[in-house]
Amino acid sequence: MPRTGFTLGLFVGATLALTASLTEVSAKQSKGKALQFSFEMADGSALPLNQFSGKPILVVNTATKCGFSKQLAGLQELHETYAARGLVVIAVPSNDFGNQEPLKDSEIAGFCEAKYGARYLMTAKTQVKGKSAHPFYRWAAETLGPAARPYWNFHKYLVGSDGSIIAWFSTPTKPTSPIIIKAIDAELDG
Repeated sequence: MPRTGFTLGLFVGATLALTASLTEVSAKQSKGKALQFSFEMADGSALPLNQFSGKPILVVNTATKCGFSKQLAGLQELHETYAARGLVVIAVPSNDFGNQEPLKDSEIAGFCEAKYGARYLMTAKTQVKGKSAHPFYRWAAETLGPAARPYWNFHKYLVGSDGSIIAWFSTPTKPTSPIIIKAIDAELDG
């Protein structure tokens, strides 16, 4: 019996914590938008997200030597299908998980285009986890909570036309999966 009571107490506590964190997400999202951030490109130039105001943005941390690297082709498929309607796809190469991005900034885009046909935006290598994570990734984790932070390569954030994060998708979710397509269509049609 004590074990059941303990388990029920944990469940109730977790439910209350989730409710509180959902309330905090709404409050935090109103304090900032993804459009306030900028990434560095491989050539050292800036990629300010505010230039995409009014357009949805899919931000994905990538790695060329990851078992999920075939998703780079799926990102190109999204780019080809939705760019004319306004979707911006941004790959953020990162070596944070398993050292699976060994290429230099100057090599990554060329490799991805040659192997996967990738012609969407690609930033310089960027940290996406921990205290040294890029400010966009720290903001996203603070806004959505720890469950929504990247735990591996190919974590995806869909940023709405207004700059708020409207969805996140874990690593195994393919870029062309119905759940991502539905979210993109809803944002583009909204």
